Amino acid sequence: MNKNAVANPWATENDAIQQLALEECVKRQRIDHSVSVLILPAGQCKLATRFAQLDAHVTVADSGERKAEIDGRILAAGYAETIHFTATELPAPPETDSGAPYDIIVLRRGLCSLPYAQGKLLIRQLMKKLKIGGKLFISILGLHSELGEGYPGREQSIYERYCKLAPAMARKYDIRGEVCLYSERDLFLLLLESGASVLRTMTTTWGNVKGVAVRV
Repeated sequence: MNKNAVANPWATENDAIQQLALEECVKRQRIDHSVSVLILPAGQCKLATRFAQLDAHVTVADSGERKAEIDGRILAAGYAETIHFTATELPAPPETDSGAPYDIIVLRRGLCSLPYAQGKLLIRQLMKKLKIGGKLFISILGLHSELGEGYPGREQSIYERYCKLAPAMARKYDIRGEVCLYSERDLFLLLLESGASVLRTMTTTWGNVKGVAVRV
């Protein structure tokens, strides 16, 4: 049975940026029935499965120690031929990946663990893995979210901002290391300085920021 006949990738409520990425996949499939997608980190592979339901060729990148777990999730979902795992030291992109260049890259989280300058280098690396006209969908922890309460770097410029959360927030979300939280303007600047063409940015109800950029 064709899995697309019964699969509905929007059956579960999706993150707004993931919804846009799935819609982009549908548009591209209508033109070129060979859409390639990179997702990092892999998470529980739910997003990867939704792309696979749309007949995309999916690569999930995550730390090597998660390989057995992720391979098991892929097998259980029935997409062993469609979703492929590649090891990387997050949040860096994989050095070797057979799916590149990609039509779509989804960076779900992890960028905030880097200082701004290193984050910019990462985005540049990811943009090079896209086809011309390919799109990057990115989610980042927001400066104006709950995480920003008592955050010591709140008044610093994005170029200097990199410190630990307030103790109460660090305990609540189990984020112990230094982080760089972003405003929507900061995200726009990051994408622009990374050489990407910014299509849109947004701030969620919870204060986190998201964006879409294209390689030109």
